[in-house]
Amino acid sequence: MTWVQGIFLLLAALAVASALLVVTASNMVHAALWLVVTLGSVAGVFLVLAAEFVAWVQVLIYVGAVVVLLLFALMLTRAPTGRQDDLNVRRVLPSALVALLVAVLLCVTVVAGFSDVHLDLDKAVVGSASVTGGTLFKTWVLPFEVLSVLLLAALVGAIVLSRLRGRGED
Repeated sequence: MTWVQGIFLLLAALAVASALLVVTASNMVHAALWLVVTLGSVAGVFLVLAAEFVAWVQVLIYVGAVVVLLLFALMLTRAPTGRQDDLNVRRVLPSALVALLVAVLLCVTVVAGFSDVHLDLDKAVVGSASVTGGTLFKTWVLPFEVLSVLLLAALVGAIVLSRLRGRGED
């Protein structure tokens, strides 16, 4: 094992461990801070994979903007930020089962999707913005568009849920 592989495995283990702490933390602020560690270690994985542009986008957009937005949303709303025992007491077994099924489905999908992919990285400038953009918008345009529709649906669902919750409290 080379030192690059060792750093990759260390960052991957840190990402998985901190992601588990994000979803198991009973304090919302602590969960947001563990999310910073998770996203930072994913950016480190991108750096090890020689995708510098994607790593900086990860740091600037997710760590720099999304987590700060999440923390401001927690602080500016009346959302409880302290310990909440009802978040992780009742639904541990069904949640773990769903998480396991999603993980298996994701692993099977990734293995099936990348089993016949052969990249010729000798000609490409690895990590540059032009190579990343060309690959994203030529080879992976359909998954990129499906992801954008999925994010739009999640945003609309969050708005609907917040309005329904707001009506119930009045």
